[in-house]
Amino acid sequence: MNTPLFLPRGIRNNNPGNIRLSSAKWRGQRKLQTDTAFVEFESPLLGLRALMILLLTYHRKYDLDTVQSIINRYAPPHENTTDHYAENVARQLGVTRQQVLDLTKPATLAGLARAIVNHENGKGDWYAPELYAQAASLALGKE
Repeated sequence: MNTPLFLPRGIRNNNPGNIRLSSAKWRGQRKLQTDTAFVEFESPLLGLRALMILLLTYHRKYDLDTVQSIINRYAPPHENTTDHYAENVARQLGVTRQQVLDLTKPATLAGLARAIVNHENGKGDWYAPELYAQAASLALGKE
């Protein structure tokens, strides 16, 4: 399927979190990667799932549980305006940057992912709430 070039890169790549290409192999990663910097996924669902798996890894492995701490790792200051990013995500979630989040709750995980997707790709309703919910269920091992 050819995706229009006017769409943001993350949407074109089915990688709305803009996960960088690395030695890690993700479920649903396209076999042929034409983007030399970012992972390309077979579907938006699998790209969202990967984003949520990454967020859960930050939470479980590094004990990151606030918007500020998660975004500091996800979008480090040497690459991004991290404070602006964290403030934007927190505002979309309706929390403070230092408020503790429970990422094991599907709605919280989906909400955080949606806010990141909006920041990464420009605000918009890129995907239906049901797709975020389905991706959260997959990431949490509930499907």
